[in-house]
Amino acid sequence: MTFCRKRLILLSCLVFVGIVPKDHLSGTQADEPLLETTSTLSAGDTFSATDSLKVAETESGDAAECLQGLRWEPTEFLVTLEQPRRGFGQWLVRFPSPRPQGDAEGDNVALEWYATKNDSGEVQTAPAVVVVHESGRNMAVGRLIARGLAGMGVHAFLIQLPGYGVRGQPIADDPQKFLGALQQAVADVRRARDAIAVLPHVDQERIGLQGTSLGGFVTATVCGLDHSYHRQFIFLAGGNLHEVVLQGQRDAAKVRERLRAAGLSDEQIIALARPVEPLRLAHRVNANITWLYSGIHDDVVPPSCCQAWADAAQLAESHHIQMPVDHYSGVTYLPKILGEIVAIMLASPESWKLPNQP
Repeated sequence: MTFCRKRLILLSCLVFVGIVPKDHLSGTQADEPLLETTSTLSAGDTFSATDSLKVAETESGDAAECLQGLRWEPTEFLVTLEQPRRGFGQWLVRFPSPRPQGDAEGDNVALEWYATKNDSGEVQTAPAVVVVHESGRNMAVGRLIARGLAGMGVHAFLIQLPGYGVRGQPIADDPQKFLGALQQAVADVRRARDAIAVLPHVDQERIGLQGTSLGGFVTATVCGLDHSYHRQFIFLAGGNLHEVVLQGQRDAAKVRERLRAAGLSDEQIIALARPVEPLRLAHRVNANITWLYSGIHDDVVPPSCCQAWADAAQLAESHHIQMPVDHYSGVTYLPKILGEIVAIMLASPESWKLPNQP
């Protein structure tokens, strides 16, 4: 199935349930008009934020080593609003990466803010979800998820991972930058929670995280870093990232070919994936607030990789939803999944009170 065909199917599903407007079925994303909004916010506004990262010192061995490679010293930082590219949200939210790699463009994190509004176009105070996109260069699925969430009453912030969007050139072909970019991605997604928490209209008590495919693996690692996000949703991802790269078909096979063309052996690929391997921290995940959606027929991310992470994170059966789809036909379930996410995010704050997990 071609990308255009897959996108048309997904858009048709979202239009059918009213998540996106009908005019999204024609033209390109760059042609979409900027939505009129009523808000006191404007490009150039700045907000002061502080890292809330709290990594417990109780771990030892492999988990402690992994955490040491991902953590950073909490500090204050500025969050700035910029004018977005036409059709990609109402504002572009910028903040410095907590793990800079020495590249001015890549070290300035960008989030596309898809604000939720009432019928009069007024931006509403509501829960928010940070959306971590897939590996595709145009982040099409991530953007559709963000638009869908915003259309159903939840603010969505699509984070552009290192090398995507306005954050410089692709890094997948450069093995020397690949590891740093993955570690930076985990840190950026974690800091994004603190960045959006200081923005007007965001309910600070209900901030969620969602990631798909590549973004799902990043999300799974963030889930084990600390307990910052209030709800966590992972699509078509899990653990054993190196197995996906070495054994996965289609998109995974393309990544494998590029890395091998750059001279990397299987052992070196395993070593590159290890510092951000979700399984190393899965035992730290709060299973009560985490949902995993996997595909029974997925040949990009093998079902065994999803099950391995679900088992390590001790997810209840009701929190690991196994769909009769592959890595691409899963888009047909997206309207239902988004509805479930929104219902969880919009639930009364009182229902969010759960037993503490160390």
